[in-house]
Amino acid sequence: MVVDPTESAAGSELAFNKPKPATTDLYRFKRRVTNVNKWSKLLWSLVRAILLIGMCFVILYPILLKVSASFKSLEDLSNPAVMWIPEHASWNNYRLAIEVMDYFTAIRNSFTLSLVTTVLQTFSCALAGYAFAKLPFRGMKILFAGVILTILVPPQTILVPSYINFKSFDLFGLFHLVGGRGINMLDTYWPFILPAITGNALKSGLFIYIFRQFFRGISKEIEEAAFVDGAGVFKSFRSIMLPNAIPAMMTVMLFAFVWQWNDSYFSSNFLPSMNTLTTATLALPYKVNVMLNQTANNVDPFYASMLVDTGLLLSILPLVLMYLFVQRYFVESIDRTGLVG
Repeated sequence: MVVDPTESAAGSELAFNKPKPATTDLYRFKRRVTNVNKWSKLLWSLVRAILLIGMCFVILYPILLKVSASFKSLEDLSNPAVMWIPEHASWNNYRLAIEVMDYFTAIRNSFTLSLVTTVLQTFSCALAGYAFAKLPFRGMKILFAGVILTILVPPQTILVPSYINFKSFDLFGLFHLVGGRGINMLDTYWPFILPAITGNALKSGLFIYIFRQFFRGISKEIEEAAFVDGAGVFKSFRSIMLPNAIPAMMTVMLFAFVWQWNDSYFSSNFLPSMNTLTTATLALPYKVNVMLNQTANNVDPFYASMLVDTGLLLSILPLVLMYLFVQRYFVESIDRTGLVG
C-alpha cells in the first residue's frame, strides 16, 4: 500500500497543532485566575478611592463651608438663595475678627513661644535619644521605660504640681534662702522653656523615642572612626550624629511646633494674661458677643457664629501656609525616619 506523503504531512501537522486537553484546561484556569486578580485589584482601587474621598469630604467640607461663610455679609446670611458663593462678598468679617483677637500681637507671641520651645526641645530630645541609642549605662532600660511612660500618661496629670512649682519656683531652696520666697514664672515663657531644655516638654517622650530609633540605625563604625580621630562624645554627636539626623530633626521640629502652637491647656494656665493665639481663640466667642452688644441691641447668633468661624480660620492659617512650604521636607523626613501609624 502506497501512502501519499502530502496527506501524511497534513495529518502530522493537524495532530501537532491540536491542543491537548490538559494544556487547554490549564490555560483556561490561568486566564480565569488572572481575571479574578484583575477584578480584585479594580475592586480594591475603588474601595480605596471611596475611603479617600470620604475622608477628604469629612475634613475639607467643614473648612470650605467656613471659608465660604467668612466672606458673607449680613444680607447674604439672611438670604436663603445664597449657599456657597456670596452675593455681597466682603472682607469685613476678617477685619472684625483681627480687631477682636488682636491678631498680630497674638500671632507674634505664639510664634515666638513655639519657635523657642521647638528649637530647645529638639536639641534636648536629640541628646537624650543619642544617649539611649549609643551610650549604654547602668539603669538605661529603667530610664527608657520612664520615657515611654511619659507617652502613655496624659500630661494633664502633672498640671497642678507644675503650676505650683512655677508659681513659686525655687532651685534647691536657694531662692527662699536668699530672698525669702520663690520666683513667680507665670505669664512668662519660662514654664515652657525650662521643660524644653530638660527634655520634659509636651510630647518629649515621643521625640526621644524617634531620635533613639534613628540613631540606632546609624552604623557604629562611623562613630568609632570619629573616636579614633580623637573626637569625644559631644563632638561626635555634634559633627557626626546631628548632620545625619536631619530627617528626624525635621519630623520632630514640625511635630513640636504644631503641638505647641495648638496647645490651649497649658498655655491658658501658665500664660493667663498673655495674648497668644490659643487664648485669643478660646476667648473669641465672648469677645465677639461683647463687641456686637456694643453696636446692636439684638445680637444675631448666626452672625456671631460666622465671626467666630472667621477667627478660627485665621488661627489655622499660619499652619496651612507653613505646611505648604515644608510639605516636601516633611514627607521625606517621615519616609526616612520610618515613622508610621
